[in-house]
Amino acid sequence: MAAAAAAVPAAKLEDAEALIDSVETFIFDCDGVIWKGDKLIDGVPETLDLLRSKGKRLVFVTNNSTKSRKQYGKKFETLGLSVNEEEIFASSFAAAAYLQSIDFPKDKKVYVIGEEGILKELELAGFQYLGGPTDGDKKIELKPGFYMEHDKDVGAVVVGFDRYFNYYKVQYGTLCIRENPGCLFIATNRDAVTHLTDAQEWAGGGSMVGAVLGSTKQEPLVVGKPSTFMMDYLAKKFGITTSQICMVGDRLDTDVLFGQNGGCKTLLVLSGILIIPFTLNSSASSAEFASALTLAGCLLQV
Repeated sequence: MAAAAAAVPAAKLEDAEALIDSVETFIFDCDGVIWKGDKLIDGVPETLDLLRSKGKRLVFVTNNSTKSRKQYGKKFETLGLSVNEEEIFASSFAAAAYLQSIDFPKDKKVYVIGEEGILKELELAGFQYLGGPTDGDKKIELKPGFYMEHDKDVGAVVVGFDRYFNYYKVQYGTLCIRENPGCLFIATNRDAVTHLTDAQEWAGGGSMVGAVLGSTKQEPLVVGKPSTFMMDYLAKKFGITTSQICMVGDRLDTDVLFGQNGGCKTLLVLSGILIIPFTLNSSASSAEFASALTLAGCLLQV
């Protein structure tokens, strides 16, 4: 991962036309940028239409692992947005793609602390898995002498956002990581908070990852933002030069840092997490990043 550059003072976007013309691809975060919960953020359709009319490639990257790419495609459709499945990259997909990239043995299994999106992507990639929502109802009865069994064929534990998180899952994942030789600990993301509704922030996937980190004392390999894995994957898939990409997001610690680490331009918007305007430089040679009150406010000034 590339080292993050030093922060620079806030610089409001004065020339949106110049920014748009300077890049070929815009990568958008979803939660807090495109939508909040199930509510579309004002101005998004007009912004996307504008960029497409100028021939820009649009890619949508989300750390939310609860849905697969196919399921996110349906969400975009429900919100009235025309987005191809091939333009969507969720951290659920990133987890499966990472396992493919390292030739994870097909005779090994993946234990999932997470939701359906991870399971669907693992299945599409041809990996065996266990866990997920079905373990949400399982409980441990701590009687004297109780010994919890676990599958010795688990070669990776993938942890993502999980509304069915419980002690059973923590213990099972811990046993696999600590006792199965070479077992990987993979996190879809370490986000502190997320947008489950448009009313408030909710504890994010980082809280689940933190529990397993605490019990195993092992740092996870993160495949979602701000890790460069997804950026490298996208650059290779589409043949994109990262200097020709602008990453649009509402978080400094994931979205902007994701762009920084990948050598992209970044555009910080205040439609989601952040409520104060400031930006970070993405490289030692460029400070062309900005903040604005909304996504539409940033890009529709042309």
